[in-house]
Parts: sequence; structure tokens; C-alpha cells
Amino acid sequence: MANTTNTIPERRAPARYFPWLANLRIPIATKLILGYLLVIVFISVVFMVVGVRLTSSLILLEAQEKVRNDLNSAREIYQNKLSHIDDVIRHTGERFFLKDALLSNNWNTAFDEVDRIREEENLDCLAITDKYGYVLIRTCNPGFTGDNQGHDAIINRVLYSKESVASTIIVSGEDLQKDTPDLAERANIELIDTPLARYRKETEVTDGMMLKAAAPIFDYQNNLIGVIYGGVLLNQNYEIVDKVKQTVYENVIYEGQDIGTATIFMDDIRISTNVKDKDGSRAIGTRVSEEVYNQVIIQGEPWIDRAYVVNNWYITAYEPITDLYGRIIGILYVGILEQKYLDIQRQTIFTFLGITVAGALLSMAAAYFIARRIHVPIQKLVSASKEVAGGNLDTKVTVQTNDELQYLAISFNKMSEALKKRDEQLKVYTTQRIIKSERLALVGQLAANVAHELNSPLQGIVTFSHLMIEDHQCENPSHIPALEKIVVQANRCRDIIRGLLDFSRQRKPDKALNNINMIFGDCISLVEHQALFHNIKIFKKFQESLPLAVFDASQVERVFINLIINAAEAMEGNGKLSLETRLDAKKEFVECIISDTGTGISEENLKKIFDPFFTTKDVGHGTGLGLAISYGVIKNHKGNISVESESGKGTTFIVRLPLKANGDNGQNG
Repeated sequence: MANTTNTIPERRAPARYFPWLANLRIPIATKLILGYLLVIVFISVVFMVVGVRLTSSLILLEAQEKVRNDLNSAREIYQNKLSHIDDVIRHTGERFFLKDALLSNNWNTAFDEVDRIREEENLDCLAITDKYGYVLIRTCNPGFTGDNQGHDAIINRVLYSKESVASTIIVSGEDLQKDTPDLAERANIELIDTPLARYRKETEVTDGMMLKAAAPIFDYQNNLIGVIYGGVLLNQNYEIVDKVKQTVYENVIYEGQDIGTATIFMDDIRISTNVKDKDGSRAIGTRVSEEVYNQVIIQGEPWIDRAYVVNNWYITAYEPITDLYGRIIGILYVGILEQKYLDIQRQTIFTFLGITVAGALLSMAAAYFIARRIHVPIQKLVSASKEVAGGNLDTKVTVQTNDELQYLAISFNKMSEALKKRDEQLKVYTTQRIIKSERLALVGQLAANVAHELNSPLQGIVTFSHLMIEDHQCENPSHIPALEKIVVQANRCRDIIRGLLDFSRQRKPDKALNNINMIFGDCISLVEHQALFHNIKIFKKFQESLPLAVFDASQVERVFINLIINAAEAMEGNGKLSLETRLDAKKEFVECIISDTGTGISEENLKKIFDPFFTTKDVGHGTGLGLAISYGVIKNHKGNISVESESGKGTTFIVRLPLKANGDNGQNG
């Protein structure tokens, strides 16, 4: 009846706020349909979200794979241009007319022929030096010759290796001015503030990035007589990037914008691009984002991901451009407009939504028919579950549907039997624990009473034994050794009884704020002059300015003295004793470390070291309660004691005391 009384108000509680619910009865079939509907909606939403995310990821991966392939194509176009320049320079350097002109100092003939080649091959510069690097012919600026170009990395490499060389290279504005003022003017680019770009204090650049090649010129005896070099300045030269856009993206326009773009960067500056600025002009002088710069220029790793390019988001691919020595001097970029893929994602979402709604409607219809067929078995299970909830674990359910509901009923019956068995086991276990707890309490009380009753007779034995020793010193000295043994054993019994009393009647610590260094130091002062410590070297390492800790000074002092004396006894009065204080890593506890160089503790004994009456000392030495009492004292302070030891190498005890009272109102000052 008690269970029924507690259940009815909870079931009818909503009627207090909605009176019309009191007489509302919802059939189980309707509830099942509503439950199915909830599951269907949830699963449909999950599948839609997962499907959209999966499709979006696949679309993004496909876009990234495409730009990766596009970057490969762009690299081929870039390298083909460099290879073409290399071929032109190398073949020109091998032509006989050039050898004859240089050998006969016929500069006019050489100039005319070289200038014709420059115009036909559309090179920005083409020049010839002697075998020492001094310029003999400069086609674009014929009036300026005689300067030495040996400092140029490519020309210098040819002079020493006597082989043709081609590479991308940074050319200073001064050298461009020598080749032709037009190149210096093209290289001069004003920097434009770009969103997400890194900070640069420069407002313009004058250096240029050039595809440059050089080849040796030999006489008929294969002696070096000069070097021919030439190249194409990439600054504001759109041949390569436009060829990439035309070849790879076929100049496709999507919603008024180029679907694909390409760019050549010098460092982080766009010097050749078909990315458009807001005014429709090429975005020369804008810069790459700092995130891309750090990965491609600083780390030397390609970037294949979405990125903000000037004023729009693109699926992009960037890779470093290196010079003759492998140094990163620029970036090659291709990108596809992200908007196209966002539109594809949007269309995918609508498609998934339509499929999900249609599937949900069909599932609801199927759920309705299924719910009508399983109404009765479910009702039986509900009734049986109420019986079990009310405490009737003998309840059984009989369902003959030959489907999952029948298996569910069988499982329910097994569960009921298991609950009944576990309930009986729990009762037996609880009864045993109660009996054991009562037995331990009685044993503890008995031990305390026995210890108290034995203390007085033992004190009398000790006292009268001392008196008998004094009397027999005069009458019969031969009895003195036996009496002394009585005194020793009686004292040992007294120590055991005192330990039992301390162990069974540990008082609540009287906590206050104390200086752990001062307490630790006082403990050393109390014992260091004892005979046991005469051959022990004591090393102290106390951390200065330790905050005050909350503990009972007298109890903790007993713990420290006990551990220090144990350490001295473990070293048999000869060794090194190290004492240290410090804060723990989280600055919540103060740690006191006591280390000795004694015999150590075996791994087997480490597990029992804090058990009452356990001791490794010889019979008659120690009660086995010291560490157990110390452990209890520190636990009552919300701290802990840990021990580390290895046989033959010494032992370390670590006592941790809290800096705060941990919820105990134990501070007295």
C-alpha cells in the first residue's frame, strides 16, 4: 500500500496545473506511435546531418583534390616556361656566329643577332659577359656595358661550373635598372593593405622575381670565352597566370566571377595574378594571409585548404617557389571559387531534407501498423514491470508472439529471477557486514578496556621490580639479571598497552596554523643528541618562506619523531639522514620528506607497513603500532603518508599536510 500511495500523486501531479489532463487517457498504441515518431524524427535528423556533413566533406575533399591537380598543372606551365628560357639561352650560346663574333670582337653583328633572338622569344633581358663576368653586350640597354655581373648567383654558377643553369631568382632593383629602366619600373610595386595579411613596415618593393637562365660560350678549343644570360621578369607579367587560368579553368565564369585564379607571389606579395580587386583590376601588391605565409614560406609546407584571397573565399593550393640554392623566395598559387561548392552543399541539404521527410512519413505509416500488433504484449510487460517495481520479484510474463517481444518477456523473467537472487545475496552480505562491524567495535572496546585494566598492574610490576633490584644489590646480586629482564618485558608490555590506547582512542586533532619548518627543526633538536644519532650525518633542506599549514603541532611532532627514530634504527646508527620540506606542484599541500640510507623495505613488506602490529624489528623491539598511529594522525589531518623504498638502498617517507583546513573548522588563531 505504501508504494501505491507514493506512486499515485506523482502520476496525477500535472493535473494541478492542467486539470484537463486528469481525465485524459492515452492508449498504449498511440504512445508507441508517438515514440516511434520521436525516434524517426531523431534518426532522420541525425542521418540528414551526418549525410550532409559526409557529402560536404566529400565535396571539400574533391575540391581539394582538384586544386592539388590544378597546382600540378600550374607547376608544369611554370617549369615549362623556365625550361624554354633555358633552351633558348643554351642553344644561343652554342651558335657558331656568337663564337666568331666574340673571338673577332665583332660586337655589332653579335648584338644584332642576339637582339633578334630576344624579340622573337619575348625575353625581358638578354646579355653577354666575358669569361670574368664583365658585360660585353646588353640588348635592352646597349649604352650600359662593362659592369661585372659575377655577383649574380646564376652567372656565378656558370662561370665556375661551365654548365648551363636556370632557376627562379630575385634580382635587385639596381641590377634591373642596368638591364633596362623599364624592368626596374615594372618591378616597383606599391604594397596594398590586405585583410589577414602579416604586418610589414615597407610600403613598396623594388626587387623583381625573374625566370633566368645562363649558359657558357666556348671557343673551338672548348675554352670558356663568355657567358650569355637572359630571362623574363615575373613582376606584372601575366603570361603564366593567364595561361594557367585558360588551360586549367578554361576561363569559366561563375556568377560573374572567375571560377579559377592563379597567382605568383614574391615572398608574400602578389606580383603576377588574375585575382581581381574590388574595382575589377588585378590585385597586384596585395598579400597572402599570415596563416598561409607561415606554413608555406616559414615552414616550407604546401597549403591545400580554404583561404581568404583578397576579397573572397577560395579552395586554394599554395606551394613554395625556391631559388638556385633551395631558399624559398615566393609562392605559386591556384584557387577555385568556394561559392560554387557552397551552392552544391546547399542543394545537397535540400535533397537530403526531401528524402528524410519522405522516409519519415513512410516510417510513421509502418509504425502505426506495428504498434497495433504489439499493444497487448507490451501491456503485459508494463503490468509486470509495475509488479517488480512494487517489490514483487516473483512476477512472470507469458508472451507467445514468436518474435522479439517473446524474447523480451523471457529476458524480463530472467531479469526478475536475477534481481531476486541478487536481493537475497545483498541481504546476506549486508547482514555479514553488520555483524563484522559490531564484532570489530566490540573487539576495539574490549582491547581498550583490557589495556586500561592491565596498565595499573604492569606499573606496579615495574615499580616493585626496581625496588627489588635495589634491595638485591646488597643482599643477593645474582638475582639482579632476572629482575632486570622482568623490568624490560614489563616496560615492553606497557608500551604495547599504550600503543593500543593511542590506536583505539585517537583524539580529534586540535588544528591551528603552524610553521612546518619550525616543527620539523624542533623534532631534530630533540633527538640528534641521542647516542643513536652520533654517527648519523643529518642533511636539512627546508624551503624558505613556506606558507603556514593547518595541523595539530603536538600530534604531527610525534609522527615526525617516530619516523626520524625509525630511520635511525634502520641505519643502525650509521648513515645519512636527509630532511626536506617543500610545496607540492598544485600548492595545496606542504610535503615533508625523510630519507635514510638504511637497509630498506622489501616490496612484500611495503604493502603491510602501515598495518597495526606489523613490524620488521626483532622480537622485543617495537610494538608495530608506531606507523599505524602515525598514519591515522595524518589521515585525520586530511593528509597522507607515502613510502618509497628498495632493499639495500634506503627508504623515503613523504608526509603531506594541507595548507587549508579542507572544510574543518579547526583553526584556533
